[in-house]
Amino acid sequence: MTHDLHAGLNPDSKADPAAGAAAGSGCICLADFEPLARAKLSATGWEYLRAGAGDEITVRWNEEAYRRIRLKPRILVDVSKLDTRVNLFGEEQAFPILLAPVAAQKLMHPEGELATARGASAAGATMVVSSFANTSLEDVAVVAKSPLWFQLYAQTDRGFTRELVQRAEAAGYRALCLTVDTATTGARNREARANVKLLPIPNFASFTGAGSDVSLHTGSQDVFKSVLDAAMSWKDVEWLLSCIKIPLVLKGVLNPDDAERAVTSGVAGIIVSNHGGRNLDTLPATIDALPVVAEKVDGRLPVFVDGGIRRGTDVLKALALGASAVFIGRPYIYGLAAAGEAGVTQVIKILQREFQMAMALTGRTNIESMDRSVIWA
Repeated sequence: MTHDLHAGLNPDSKADPAAGAAAGSGCICLADFEPLARAKLSATGWEYLRAGAGDEITVRWNEEAYRRIRLKPRILVDVSKLDTRVNLFGEEQAFPILLAPVAAQKLMHPEGELATARGASAAGATMVVSSFANTSLEDVAVVAKSPLWFQLYAQTDRGFTRELVQRAEAAGYRALCLTVDTATTGARNREARANVKLLPIPNFASFTGAGSDVSLHTGSQDVFKSVLDAAMSWKDVEWLLSCIKIPLVLKGVLNPDDAERAVTSGVAGIIVSNHGGRNLDTLPATIDALPVVAEKVDGRLPVFVDGGIRRGTDVLKALALGASAVFIGRPYIYGLAAAGEAGVTQVIKILQREFQMAMALTGRTNIESMDRSVIWA
């Protein structure tokens, strides 16, 4: 998709109703949605959304690391036409901005994942649906008009895992994101204090009673342990590759040696992720890990990144440092909590528009032109 610069960036343009809605609500950047979300959420919902592991140092680092990176602009470049398209697994995406999986979205809004799917569709963004969604993967697929990917927590019961994957394939999901960084939950003290429960998890309704409310915090993990496989290894990745028809992406890769192993395993892509700082505290910010991982992969498969993205400039920085596309998590959930599906659309549209601004002001007209030369060394 090629955008005319001024038509695409005018926040009052009638061609961009989401931008108008954002302006009408007073939200002009992603940070504006956070206080609105807090005002509407229950204490439990807010604590779950904000929670990180331990002292939440990694949560803070994820955002702070982007702020330390300086941009190097180029002037007198014709940026009247901007091409934001990116091809992922043979499918064109209008922008390199996707929605990361977030569990239990009915804690944030009564319509949960259904509202998110409709909001993402209105913005033309791909959504990754969590295994721990409060809505079945089939019901989300019914309302989605943009591509869906499915996030999987592999089970010790391979038959159930295969069944879940087959359900996703049958419902039209385009890729499978296997979470590989959660052999167990981290020390989520904030969740423990709030006694957070995820509400019914229909994708696991037939598995070990996990269709009922699920407590996640340390000390109340019996059900959660039953849907996490602490013994999962590269052999399980090989097995999964042997029985799926859609691309397999590993979510939670930080170590470059693991990235190399992922390439040789035959997976289709990897996501550089520290689980939003929710598992192991004092892991590095994902944008700090990204260049090392991307260098090791050396273009042999797509490398994605999540964690800490709050501005269009952050998207540009991630692409410049080796990402094929980025995922956002908490920001769109703030939008969901604040204004339902319209809030999700607004968040995505604002980030898309800021990304176009960052492209134009650094003299970059397409995705391919973003490399380390845009970073001030």
